[in-house]
Amino acid sequence: MHVGAVIAGFDPQSGGGHTFEQEVLWALKDAASSSAHRFTVLAPSAAGEPLKQALSGSLGVADVPQRTGRIRSMLFREIEAVRAHWRRPSDLDRVARAEKIDFIWFLSAHQQRTDLPYMTVVWDLQHRATPWFPEMSAGGVWDSREASHRWFLQRATKIVTGTDVGREQLKQFFQIPAENVLILPHPTPSYALAAAPFESASAVARLGLKQPFVLYPAQFWPHKNHANLLLAISELKRRGREIHLALVGSDTGNRQFVADLAAREGISELVRFLGFVSREDLVALYREALALTYVSWCGPENMPPLEAFALGCPVIASQIPGANEQLGDAALMCEPGDPKGISEAVERLTSDGALRGRLAAAGLARAKRFTPSDYVAGAIGFLDQFAAIRRCWP
Repeated sequence: MHVGAVIAGFDPQSGGGHTFEQEVLWALKDAASSSAHRFTVLAPSAAGEPLKQALSGSLGVADVPQRTGRIRSMLFREIEAVRAHWRRPSDLDRVARAEKIDFIWFLSAHQQRTDLPYMTVVWDLQHRATPWFPEMSAGGVWDSREASHRWFLQRATKIVTGTDVGREQLKQFFQIPAENVLILPHPTPSYALAAAPFESASAVARLGLKQPFVLYPAQFWPHKNHANLLLAISELKRRGREIHLALVGSDTGNRQFVADLAAREGISELVRFLGFVSREDLVALYREALALTYVSWCGPENMPPLEAFALGCPVIASQIPGANEQLGDAALMCEPGDPKGISEAVERLTSDGALRGRLAAAGLARAKRFTPSDYVAGAIGFLDQFAAIRRCWP
């Protein structure tokens, strides 16, 4: 088959979405020549020449205009009658037809209308699982997500998700048959597995951090649960343990609330807001941190624990549905709404070197279990199966 691999072109500051998409794309580049299929990357026009040069000789690239606009997007994504009767092809389909593409593979959680058969990926369904967070519901977000998920997921040929919990949620929320779901765990980023040694302590000092510190790379959304992590740091301070906190990630509206809470708790001097950092600095932070404290209310498929595993950083993570599938016994689990429990997990790691060593070793072993190449191989395995069906029409 001729497969169109659609990328969203996430901004690097968008966090895990950018990392995931890039890792899968580069793994596809390596796997394409040995596959029975031909691949063309369908990319936003803004991706331009740099992407074409990077993929030269392995994958073709075709530009997809980004001119949908708010009103037209709303019509296509939310109004059933308009979608049913407006037969104009989408920008994606116009490009796909011109390229003679047989099948669409959305490499990331990115939705575009297409009449071709397609495979997509679902990272979470949090507007259903945790609708109380404003970023999941306020300002019409819930209605928009629900409408777009319903038509996009129920129309999909195959949906990739990382866990059994994800598959069950697809069945529960959107009546997706189990056989329409392909479980492929989040791959560990290759950059983390292959990161070369360097003087990470000096990089951390340059960022103004003091030891010991815990790391939390997450955009400032309410569901990321910075508030309960701050209360845990405050609890540690009351017990005579001064643990610094490095917060990495762009502001999506909640940073000032977090800063104000740190001030009210009297721990502003322990909290460092680093914003978006370079990949080299992020590697240094993982290597020097006492632990990654990934206490998000949402998941379970999250990239930072895998990055931490690969870089030898012990992980403290939220006990949420599906987390054990991703993390196994390689992380200390805690309830995300329990600051005392989070603080106790941090305190255990400050005093138990053997535990830190065990978690680091178990994490590295787990990080190596599923790579971007494994993910792409699993997806291509489905494409091999579907080719027998797709050859039945032009």
